[in-house]
Amino acid sequence: MHSPHDPYVRVRGAREHNLRGVDVDIPRDALVVFTGVSGSGKSSLAFGTIYAEAQRRYFESVAPYARRLIHQIGAPKVGEITGLPPAVSLQQRRTAPGSRSSVGTVTNLSNSLRMLFSRAGDHPVGAARLDSDAFSPNTAAGACPECHGLGRVHRTTEESLVPDPSLSIREGAIAAWPGAWQGKNLRDVLDALGYDVDRPWRELPAGQREWILFTDEQPVVTVHPVRDAGRIQRPYQGTYMSARRHVMKTFSDSRSATLRARAERFLESAPCPVCGGRRLRPEALAVTFAGRTIAELAALPLAGLAEVLEPRGETARVLTDDLRAGIAPVVELGLGYLSLDRATPTLSAGELQRLRLATQLRSGLFGVVYVLDEPSAGLHPADTEALLTILDRLKAAGNSVFVVEHHLDVVRGADWLVDVGPHAGEHGGRILHSGPVAGLAEVAESATARHLFDRSPVPVRDVRPARGHLEVGPVSRHNLRGVTAEFPLGVFTAVTGVSGSGKSTLIGEVTPELPGVERLVSVDQKPIGRTPRSNLATYTGLFDVVRKVFAATDEAKRRRYGVGRFSFNVAGGRCETCQGEGFVSVELLFLPSTYAPCPDCGGARYNPETLEVTYRGRNIAEVLDLTVEAAAAFFADTPAVARSLSTLLDVGLGYLRLGQPATELSGGEAQRIKLASELQRVRRGATLYVLDEPTTGLHPADVEVLMRQLHGLVDAGHTVVVVEHDMAVVAGADWVIDLGPGGGDAGGRIVAAGPPARVAAVRESRTARHLEAFLSRTPSAGPASP
Repeated sequence: MHSPHDPYVRVRGAREHNLRGVDVDIPRDALVVFTGVSGSGKSSLAFGTIYAEAQRRYFESVAPYARRLIHQIGAPKVGEITGLPPAVSLQQRRTAPGSRSSVGTVTNLSNSLRMLFSRAGDHPVGAARLDSDAFSPNTAAGACPECHGLGRVHRTTEESLVPDPSLSIREGAIAAWPGAWQGKNLRDVLDALGYDVDRPWRELPAGQREWILFTDEQPVVTVHPVRDAGRIQRPYQGTYMSARRHVMKTFSDSRSATLRARAERFLESAPCPVCGGRRLRPEALAVTFAGRTIAELAALPLAGLAEVLEPRGETARVLTDDLRAGIAPVVELGLGYLSLDRATPTLSAGELQRLRLATQLRSGLFGVVYVLDEPSAGLHPADTEALLTILDRLKAAGNSVFVVEHHLDVVRGADWLVDVGPHAGEHGGRILHSGPVAGLAEVAESATARHLFDRSPVPVRDVRPARGHLEVGPVSRHNLRGVTAEFPLGVFTAVTGVSGSGKSTLIGEVTPELPGVERLVSVDQKPIGRTPRSNLATYTGLFDVVRKVFAATDEAKRRRYGVGRFSFNVAGGRCETCQGEGFVSVELLFLPSTYAPCPDCGGARYNPETLEVTYRGRNIAEVLDLTVEAAAAFFADTPAVARSLSTLLDVGLGYLRLGQPATELSGGEAQRIKLASELQRVRRGATLYVLDEPTTGLHPADVEVLMRQLHGLVDAGHTVVVVEHDMAVVAGADWVIDLGPGGGDAGGRIVAAGPPARVAAVRESRTARHLEAFLSRTPSAGPASP
């Protein structure tokens, strides 16, 4: 029995995922970092066990009705956890935020700015003072009535609806209309209304073209279909709908992502003509503070906004002080280049998590455990010191900070280190070290120790000669102003710079149309799917082969089960209770709904009859539950499967399960799955590979594996361009293009370009000091020079 004042969180018998009955004691009121290779079990311990148990205890304390529902979700597989305070999780969420979500709404700074305008803004003479709601584009009181507060309007034009005016209506001139019988019906209705559907579109009178495409009328007419041979078709009442009305209705009302995407192709987005893209009513835009409207202040970089908030009067002083206090930690975390009106979907997962982290500093909570998921993701080394300062402030406020992290500077800054491993999947799940950082040096089997304490100089590598150059620019987008860059072909190029310096904008201009690009493969971190139905096996095409293997078994043939029987996406073989998802949604009343394993199939996704068919002693659900590494051994003599699995192993994804839902994958994992899918194709001709931060979420040991693959592509005659913050990757590049020197308006130009050693000597570059430190393997110290 532990005393109530026990200063440790004590975990006993943790068995979540690959954890092997783990016992570990972790100090409270400390900065604790969990390390280990990808898939070792560190997230299973920090999030799947410790945070999940804290959340379960919170649920247990709420209303009995909700508690009954919560039992469906289940508890983490752990014997006992003592000394566990309430917990707050800051994960890199993969969910797609809504179009109305912005930096201002995530940080709650928009509320403070609206209050400032309501209480201390300069209202026009004679105008009534507006409530703060009137300054929000997300309320009926504030939103521009034309664009409903979105700032943009979607509209159709004749050119977008009719791309080829030489065609007649019968030949499909109105491309925006639906296909099949619906499109035929609309053509027949037009014919019945007296319009010539066989005349080329461009020869129709302008008035007729306008009515056909844009009318809001919906006339009903009797249609006499042309008889097909052998078929009697009776007259029917047909209703006309214009092309614009059909497109707008589909875009706004359809639940099908495919139909909405098709409708979007015929829409043109433009700034709202009424509010000019400022999203608010004229009354709100007539109010100013410091001579500017709320839209103008929301568009400023946060670092600039803090400077213009000059108070006049006591009310204004209190409100501006509050705003500046909220902006300070955001700027401190290297995000001062963001503006309040920046849409959340345009932020990286790392930027979004650091915004939430800055917001937590203002919450005033104490006595809780903060569990963070790689807060350094997407962070330039120059900003790592600031991150450690923020984490220390959370700890100093009386909290425990548990961080899952790979960045070695963050690991070195920990009070306590929990290293999980030694390898991924079934070869991991053990605690190798739990104690002060220095103690890890004694653990021979730790992959983290090998990188954390390695001080040997980086071996000098011969820089590959370029076989030509690709010129990009001049680019004038976001904060890039007339920037021209030269990317050498046939070599490995790293694009560096602090967050917001313009790296992603620059590589976004590399397109297949540029002279010198034979074939372009751009591998981003967008999810490989947005529902649990999409997974590693389906995305790579591996699942098609696996299903054929099962359909070819004697038992499947005897039962006459075809390939479709082994798909969880169609009726027949799947569990109908969960429709093959393996999970059912549990509504939790006043809490967000969550997913629980299906009560009938237990998460297997298939019905009992399908699961009776086995291949080498495993049914289809058990095969989907195999890790890539285990599956490679299981399917060693099935060439089509083995090839896919070997490329996944080559990019360091051996620990993922074949059926792991896309919703559980990090951005970095999704990117490496895409890269593996590309690597398994037979490559013809020189290819240009462009990757945006491919090492995100990777342990240094896994970075080595990935880099071997990328350098192998270059050795085979291809070109690789990566946006990267990891100095190990940058030091191994042939060429470096460094943007900056700062973020936002303080960046946007090329500060240095050349081999790593040359860029490391450029004093103006904020990357140079860290690159030089890595090349000489001496720990960098002190704050980054601005």
